[in-house]
Amino acid sequence: MDDGGRRGPATHGTIAAEVLPAAAERAPSARRGIGLSGRLLVLTIAFVMLAEVLIYVPSVARFQNSWLSDRLAAAQIAALVLDADAEGPVGEAVERKLLEGVGAELVAVRGGGTRRLLAMDTMPPAIDRTVDLRDQSLVDSVRAAFATLTRPNGGAMRVIGPGTGAQAQEIDFVEIVIDPAPLRTALIGFSINILILSLIISAITAGLVFLALELVIVRPVRRLSTNIARFSEEPEDAARIIVPSDRTDEIGVAERALERTERALAQELRATRRLAELGLGVAKINHDLRNMLASAQLVADRMVEASDPTVQRFAPRLVATLQRAIDFSEATLAYGRAVEPEPDRRPVRLLDVLADLDDVPGLSRAREDGEGTDESGEGPVRLVLAVPDDLLVDADRAQLARVFVNLARNAVRALAKAPSGARALTIEAWREEGACHVRVSDNGPGLPARAVAHLFEAFKGASGGTGLGLAICAEIVRLHGGRIAHEPDRPGACFLVVVPDREKTVAA
Repeated sequence: MDDGGRRGPATHGTIAAEVLPAAAERAPSARRGIGLSGRLLVLTIAFVMLAEVLIYVPSVARFQNSWLSDRLAAAQIAALVLDADAEGPVGEAVERKLLEGVGAELVAVRGGGTRRLLAMDTMPPAIDRTVDLRDQSLVDSVRAAFATLTRPNGGAMRVIGPGTGAQAQEIDFVEIVIDPAPLRTALIGFSINILILSLIISAITAGLVFLALELVIVRPVRRLSTNIARFSEEPEDAARIIVPSDRTDEIGVAERALERTERALAQELRATRRLAELGLGVAKINHDLRNMLASAQLVADRMVEASDPTVQRFAPRLVATLQRAIDFSEATLAYGRAVEPEPDRRPVRLLDVLADLDDVPGLSRAREDGEGTDESGEGPVRLVLAVPDDLLVDADRAQLARVFVNLARNAVRALAKAPSGARALTIEAWREEGACHVRVSDNGPGLPARAVAHLFEAFKGASGGTGLGLAICAEIVRLHGGRIAHEPDRPGACFLVVVPDREKTVAA
């Protein structure tokens, strides 16, 4: 009784901590590291830069091809100007000026079966690489552009392209030899411009995306997480329940779902606290009531020995009533203290488990010679076992035996109220799909309709008992990964217990 008094305040003060310990431990005291907004900003910049890189690669190839095409067009024009000179061959100085204007060391134009050659020097420079624009794929263009960028000291470049302008059909190709340094300088300038433009676009895009995500997603999510952490500190405080916004998107759905969850949890915790306080009071009452009932039982036992016929007739009923009251008190206290341990499962014969039924008062095992049966309805309930001798069940023997003992006691109690006639409890078992199926049925009046709705809930028994027996049965079977179910379509009270092997699970 003193122990119970000491446990009561502790239970009252630590309900929230026991229900939500993990949430309380994880509640952050300060924000650390890069938040969601910062990560979104970094990812946005990275994705924009990646997009710019994918744009830059073909752009730099097109830039080089355009730059070279301009040089080829200028070389073609220079060659045509020299061919159109009516006064005769031009001087070397004029030819050099034309080549310098083109930016080439050598120009060759072929058309009409002839080839026109213009050279800066009598000896052409050594060719390092050749770029042919007449039949060049995108991959070849990209390779050529990056070859120009990555060779700061490359040799002369030979460039070949088709004729352009009005004389394009008369010219087979135009060929020039140039120094790639000016082209590389132009490519570097183009790349720098692309980089600056990419940074500007990235900054603007990332800023806009950041603001949009901050307003639309990050702030509502931060509000949700802050409310969860705040609610976990004091879940019974109704003021900490989130007030959902008018949003109709997923954030709004999450807010409304969180509000329902927090309200239900707060209500459940308040009910749990009241039950804890009520349980403390019931434990104290039961403690004193059990002592008083024990004293009353001693007096009733003395009354049984009296010679008065009236006393002899009512004393056994009084003793039975007192015993039921004592059993009720003890069962209530035991249920509040006990927590079923994890089952120690191993293969065991089901008949060995059912051997504990021999100790159930009012239950007698049927024999082949008929002895032990009573058709009058006044004798013990006949136990009929239809269980194969070699049927194994993968279970904790002691726990599973409690299940069948509880079911048998309920059947004996129900059959005591049945009309006269053969009273029997039948247990049949079989294996199916890796599980042991056991059906426990009696030929009594069955269960009342009001008892079926809360059949496996404690303290809701509708047949004069506490309802703890079936609640304990359901808890033990669930610990084994199985299920227990009432079968209303069969006569009497019928229960099916399914205990699967450890390799399988049984859906409820």
